Amino acid sequence: MNFPFFIARKYFLSGKKKNFINVISIISMVVVASGTMCLIIALSVFNGLEDLLRGMYGNFDPDIVVYPTSGKSFEADSSYTLKLKSIEGVNGVSNVIEDNVLVEYKEAQRLVRMKGVSRDFDEFSGIRNVLVAGDFPLVRDSIAYALVGRGVQYDLSLSLQNDFYTLQMYYPKDIGPGVINPSRMYNLLNIIPGGVFAIEKYYDDNYIFVPIEFAKELLNYGNRLTSLELYLSEDADPFSIKKSIQQSLGGAFQVKLGEELHSDLYKVLKIEKLFVFIILVAIIGIASINIFFSLTMLVIEKRKDISVLFAQGASSRLIRNIFLYEGCIVAFSGAGVGLVLGVGISFIQQHYGLVGMGMDSAVMNSYPVKIEFLDVLLTTLAIILITLVASIQPAKKASRSFSTQTLQ
Repeated sequence: MNFPFFIARKYFLSGKKKNFINVISIISMVVVASGTMCLIIALSVFNGLEDLLRGMYGNFDPDIVVYPTSGKSFEADSSYTLKLKSIEGVNGVSNVIEDNVLVEYKEAQRLVRMKGVSRDFDEFSGIRNVLVAGDFPLVRDSIAYALVGRGVQYDLSLSLQNDFYTLQMYYPKDIGPGVINPSRMYNLLNIIPGGVFAIEKYYDDNYIFVPIEFAKELLNYGNRLTSLELYLSEDADPFSIKKSIQQSLGGAFQVKLGEELHSDLYKVLKIEKLFVFIILVAIIGIASINIFFSLTMLVIEKRKDISVLFAQGASSRLIRNIFLYEGCIVAFSGAGVGLVLGVGISFIQQHYGLVGMGMDSAVMNSYPVKIEFLDVLLTTLAIILITLVASIQPAKKASRSFSTQTLQ
């Protein structure tokens, strides 16, 4: 005769010591729930940070950058732009000249990274989304304006309301020996500050955007460029377009996606996320030792009942499954509560931002959070694996160690 599973389980999971074992099981549930909740929240925060960085850099960086393989500039050719614009998914191509210049405002001076851009930049760049003062675009009513990082603005004490002072930009000339007059050693051009942007400290402290015509005149670049920046449509596949561009332009140029410009930073974030996942899973694994001990104690305390079940026809497989399911119930109950709490807290933070950064100068007022299904799935699979590892040994012991000979 084979006992139904639920009858057998109820039969030997009752007794005087049931409350003690239940306390251990509840403690195990709480520990597993806490670890699961922390794991979901931690992974969601890392996802939010990665999304935040992509959003910030996306306002500054183009979708694709093309620059020379050797040297810092190349001879501009209209055929390059025509080739690039003919590729399906490419909305705009901006010519770029970028170099270091000395900028002076009133009596303040500092070295900055000047980036001269063409009109496609005005139309497709996300820089307008991060303006904190002034206007956009860079050329208005045939007048050239400079777009200045917030850190540069602070260093120069720059005021957009004062029209009597302009930004003076200096760039050394390529001169030969024998030149004595200092004024012939550099180019000097003036430009009106038209706006201030705030993205991230490095960009804010170093960059100034100007029209490409201004950059060409200041740097004496003539028909040369330092790079081409491409802006794609939303439904375009950047990887296939990158491949097409590389095949079209050949080995004289390198092609990089905008995300690849910060690949090292994204790799660091992913590595940190992986280690956090491993550490928290290890903590849940340590917590599952409670499951192991509670099941082992249950096996010892119920050995006579197990022998009775053997004598009445219960199979070893049935006994083993009872203990396996008991461990799964404990672990899955804790994991289920932890998943609900973790996803719930992350959802509330994502939409309402209850936990703030605690700094007035922070990029965001609250911690960024993003829930990803893959994180929930991996967490669930990890808990299933840990539960099986913790439960299988007591279950095997229960099915092998007892027989009708132990009955007294």
